[in-house]
Amino acid sequence: MSEPSTSDLKRTPLHDAHVKAGARMVPFGGWQMPVQYTGIVEEHRTVRAKVGLFDVSHMGEFEVDGPGALAAVQRLTTNDAAALEVGQLQYSLVCAPDGGIVDDATVYRLAADRFMVVVNASNTDIDWAWVTERAPAARWRNVSLATGLVAVQGPRAETLVGRLADRDVTGIGYFRFANGGVAGVPTLISRSGYTGEDGFELYVPWDDTPRLWQALLTSGEADGVAPIGLGARDTLRLEMRYTLYGNDIDRTTNPLEAGLGWAVKPAKGDFIGRDAIEAVRAAGPRRRLVGLEMADRSIARHGYPVVEDGRTLGVVVSGSYGPSVDRSIALAYVESAHAGIGTDLAVEIRGTPRAARVVRTPFYAPKVKR
Repeated sequence: MSEPSTSDLKRTPLHDAHVKAGARMVPFGGWQMPVQYTGIVEEHRTVRAKVGLFDVSHMGEFEVDGPGALAAVQRLTTNDAAALEVGQLQYSLVCAPDGGIVDDATVYRLAADRFMVVVNASNTDIDWAWVTERAPAARWRNVSLATGLVAVQGPRAETLVGRLADRDVTGIGYFRFANGGVAGVPTLISRSGYTGEDGFELYVPWDDTPRLWQALLTSGEADGVAPIGLGARDTLRLEMRYTLYGNDIDRTTNPLEAGLGWAVKPAKGDFIGRDAIEAVRAAGPRRRLVGLEMADRSIARHGYPVVEDGRTLGVVVSGSYGPSVDRSIALAYVESAHAGIGTDLAVEIRGTPRAARVVRTPFYAPKVKR
């Protein structure tokens, strides 16, 4: 299948800023996005040591409010939204009746009867149809193209955002959020991210995103701030074992085999996919998502077979060199009997088995502020 032409791709409000900064632009989820600026390893290390800015305005945002809002979110997602306080968010999944993952999502409780559901860019249209068809009585708004999103990640993120905010951000706990102004822009300030570092995700009006971006770059010069592309975003999340939809999880994946059972709360009551997921829980998953460490510098890439003594036991779904851990790492689905920590396996790379071992994840110790 051919790549979409540039003219077919959507652009974030920061597109011109990326091009001006010399970013290499690539298609991603139907959008034209920066994959790197100066280099993936350098950008990765900037986030771990200093602070980086990510344009994630391509993500989808849906709001639902009114008397039926909580019931709709409870039916559509696997986690327990009723447990959320106003000002709190949670990771969750949207599943099909057979337990397959339609998407992973972040659910924000904006008010007692108002929520925001943040979904993946490539799935926004699919997800919009899914939620509105399956919870039609709720009052939904698709605010994706009205909402810009900038992630500020790294050990100096709090200093940078705090310098520009009109409120104290030090008291915003992990997976909590508050409203305020950042660089004069009205912002939902969320203490969250996809890197394992402390940081914030800043939701702002679409047209105000360039002003916020430039203010962060200017104010953050003393902090060593830099724009970061999708390439480093991928290696950062891989070191944390954060799954990527379409790569590590999809409609063929059950949450339990992906290690996401902690985001499934059957005790809350019925939701789409509950019975199928619980049947897998009772029987035990036939395969599991594990972390692999390669014995050498070989890179285990998506789709490579995982083998033992010539027999295929599974498949790699994500793999790269991990700059923070200085070794080649991967995520792979393998038969449950071979998923134990310390199990020696191999990844077939261009016809040659390369030694690998199942290891504990995350590969990198998180530095988020609890």
